[in-house]
Parts: sequence; C-alpha cells; structure tokens
Amino acid sequence: MTVDLRADRPGSRGPRALRGPGGLSLRLEPRALVAGLLLAVAALAMAVVLIGTGDFEIAPWDVVQTLLGNGTPAHDFIVNDLRLPRVLVALLVGAALGMAGAVFQSVSRNPLGSPDLLGFSYGASVGALTVIVLFKGDANAVAGGALAGGLLTGVLVYLLSYKRGIHGYRLVLVGIGASAMLVAVINYLLTRAQLVEATRAMVWLTGSLAGRDWSQVWPLLGTCAVLFPLVLGQGRALRMMEMGDDAAYALGVRVERTRMLLMLAAVLLTTAAAAAAGPISFVALAAPQLARRLTRSPGSNLLTGALTGSVLLLVSDWASQRAFGSDQLPVGVVTGLVGGVYLLWLLVTERRAGRI
Repeated sequence: MTVDLRADRPGSRGPRALRGPGGLSLRLEPRALVAGLLLAVAALAMAVVLIGTGDFEIAPWDVVQTLLGNGTPAHDFIVNDLRLPRVLVALLVGAALGMAGAVFQSVSRNPLGSPDLLGFSYGASVGALTVIVLFKGDANAVAGGALAGGLLTGVLVYLLSYKRGIHGYRLVLVGIGASAMLVAVINYLLTRAQLVEATRAMVWLTGSLAGRDWSQVWPLLGTCAVLFPLVLGQGRALRMMEMGDDAAYALGVRVERTRMLLMLAAVLLTTAAAAAAGPISFVALAAPQLARRLTRSPGSNLLTGALTGSVLLLVSDWASQRAFGSDQLPVGVVTGLVGGVYLLWLLVTERRAGRI
C-alpha cells in the first residue's frame, strides 16, 4: 500500500492530506499535531510529578521505575495502590470534560457553551445529593444518582431548546435557566440534610480527587474508551455543522441525528466525570478554547481539547497539594478560582468583539 502525503495547495504550510488507496484520506494540520504531541508529553510528565508528590516524596525516576515494575516494595505500594488511581482519575476526568466542552461549544457555536453553564453538572449534583440526603446511599449509589441526574437534565435542556433545530444562544439561555433552578434544588436538599449528610454533600459538591481508588478508575476508563472514538468519529460532521445547518445538510450530514448523538455522548462524559470526582468546574469551559489558541485551527479541536483538559486538571491538583503550604485544598476549589478569572476575561473579550 502506498501513502501520499501532500499539501492541499502547492507550497502551502497549512493542512495536509494523507491519501491512501480507494480514495481514503486523512486531513493533517502540522501545528495541531505538534501541539497535541506536546500536550500529551506534558500530561505524562505532570502525571509522573504528581505521583511523586505527597508526604513521602518520590523522585520522578523512581516513579518511572516503579511503574515499570522495578521499584521497591514501599514504592510499589505508594505508587500503584495509593497515588496512581488518583492521577488516572485526574487524567480521565480532565480529558472527558475537555472533550465534552469542545462538543458543546461547537454544537452551540458559542464560547459559553459549557456543561458548567448549561446545567448538566448541576443536574449531576442534584442526582448525587438526592441519593446522599434522601436515601443515605453509598458511593456507588451516589455515582449512579449523578449519572441519572445529568442525563435527565441533558434530555430536558435539549427538549426545551428544540424548535425546528437547536440554536446556540437558545441552548445557552435554556441551560442558564436550568442551572438557576437546579441550584435552588441543591440548596433545598442541603437544608433537608442532617449534619453528617450535609457534610458529605458539601465535600462531594466541592469536587475532589482525594481518596480516589481503582473503583473510580475502571468505570470512567470504560466510558471514555467507548465514547471518545464515537465523538472523534463524528469530528468531520461536527466541523461541517459549524458552517450552519443548511450547509451541513447540503454536504450530506444528518444534522439533528448527529447533534443528538454528540450531545448525548458529551452529557455522558460530563456526568461520568462528576460521578468519579464531583463537579469539577471550568475545565470544560477553558480547555477547548485554550486548545484552539494553541493549535490556531478552526473547528472543534476535540482531541487537543481533551489533552488540554487533562493537563489543566493535573496542574490544578498539583497546585491544590503544593501551592498553599500545609493546607491542601480540593481540586475543585483551585479550578473554580482560576476558572472564575478566566470567565471574566472571556466575557470582556467577547463583549469587545461584539459577540455578546
């Protein structure tokens, strides 16, 4: 089999097409490819640093040796049993939120189209708090409640936003309204809770990676393994939909079916991330836009958005453990602080550009 790598235009430094037999082709953008590789390396490097971080410090080289099966018994217990699950949850949650945010921003064609602002994270929170406060459920039941609450919220927001199709600003406005109502439900549930349940609920609502083990890793890994290829497989259709529904229809895209499928996948990714670590805020909002600025590429930037989300959450988790002295903060507090500043900057930028 021969493969021909050529530029789209003679002398172009822009996107290239990887062409194979039978008319098969793959569009490559060199800057996006380099950015993706650098993000992957940064995520792996940060993961190694984070595994070595804690009361018992482990050098990066010793972490790598332990992961390869050549560590001491003490290092093996600390790395593989205590710290590796937490880091894997951070990687997967960041990637899930980054890809979900990229889907929502592309579908809504709005930089504010994020699970945080559209109400899906709050829906997962309502489901989890219902299980905690009213049914005194265990961790598995709480995760199931979060999934059910997020999915139900996604269905309701979609139905309320639908009017001969989904319009971006209508989706955002309905999502903001749903968020306000869900916050009220959260506050009501907290007033109904006993002290023990209220404390447990507040810890969950903050969003934390502390105490994560392999029981959180495997369900999240399975969800990402199924949904990531599904979303990436719709990347071309998603890019066409950004030109408008009429143009996408003319190019053969089944717009409503594709939109519904992508939104369902994004809601599942968001709620699975919330079930594993609680509602981690602003990663889904910031990661796709930072990825777009890194690649300088139009479109959804699904894969680079996922990688950026992983790096953001790993760095935030490291900061939550190291940047505040002996006081360790939940990672959701750090992402909320950074994300609030980012959201203000984004609103000012969009206002100056005349888009809001």
